[in-house]
Amino acid sequence: MSNSITFVDLFCGIGGFHQTFASLGAECVFACDYDKSARQTYSANYGFEPFGDIRELEPNILPDFDILCAGFPCQPFSIAGVSKKISLGRKHGFEDEKQGNLFFELLKIIQNKRPKVLFLENVKNLKSHDKGNTWNIIERNLISQGYYVFAQIVDAKYFVPQHRERIFIVCFDRMAFPDIFFEFPAYPKQRITELRDIIEEKVDKKYTLSDKLWQYLQKHKENSARKGNGFGYGLVDLEKDEITRTMSARYYKDGSEILIKQSGENPRRLTPNEARKLFGYPSDFVISVSDCQVYKQFGNTVVVPAIKHVAEQILKTLDTYNKGGARVRYIQQYLLMEEEV
Repeated sequence: MSNSITFVDLFCGIGGFHQTFASLGAECVFACDYDKSARQTYSANYGFEPFGDIRELEPNILPDFDILCAGFPCQPFSIAGVSKKISLGRKHGFEDEKQGNLFFELLKIIQNKRPKVLFLENVKNLKSHDKGNTWNIIERNLISQGYYVFAQIVDAKYFVPQHRERIFIVCFDRMAFPDIFFEFPAYPKQRITELRDIIEEKVDKKYTLSDKLWQYLQKHKENSARKGNGFGYGLVDLEKDEITRTMSARYYKDGSEILIKQSGENPRRLTPNEARKLFGYPSDFVISVSDCQVYKQFGNTVVVPAIKHVAEQILKTLDTYNKGGARVRYIQQYLLMEEEV
């Protein structure tokens, strides 16, 4: 792939999209993330520090680019996030003033810069949140801006040993590609990384749970089971299990989502290096922040091999289209949808 392809990395976190497109020969011309610690990690790995708050960004200062990548904030739309906010009587979804409206900040950039392709990522229940209204708003806004919208839930377990479902949204500018056809690629037949590949033999004892924490987690799981819900820890037995649960940004609190069984000892957390491998980041990825921040950053990031699998299909589709192939007319479908926007 020629390095003439350029992209921006918005809500970039620690740069999963950057890892992917740079490895395919594209050039990142701008990045942005609110979190200071994530910007530190990004800078350590890619040589420049991202812009901070997207709400303070004037779109016209951005250079021109071809592809807009964004893992825009998922908390207002996540199952856990919405449930917690409801219980606290707080706003969620697009009513969430801090995070819910950030999609529209993204839309301002799309309107101003008109990228040829959008590659967006969010939590799996984006389509079902608020009885479908959240997805309806997002999709119709993208369509009204003149984009074809293709979306699919992708499970990272086919790429790394972690069950992690996310919705991938790929959009093409109708003016640039009036009759383009895109199809999400099939899953690979074999995982790139197996669970045994990520687990280290010698691990610092600091990652082993204390008696107090381990007893607390067991009691919490027992209480949850009596109430008929599935809350509790996820204990990985390396002799039986092939994948882990989803690792979230709260992993730093107690590690309960993914605990590694140990013979004759309490279970332990993943090490930062194991977490790196669980998300498919390369061995030379620089981890320059505290363990607490590492867990938060990986819990919020994308799975690099899953992103790359779809990114390769995007670039292949563009190449095929430019050569006169892969054309199917979607105009009638989108005109009908536009009439309802």
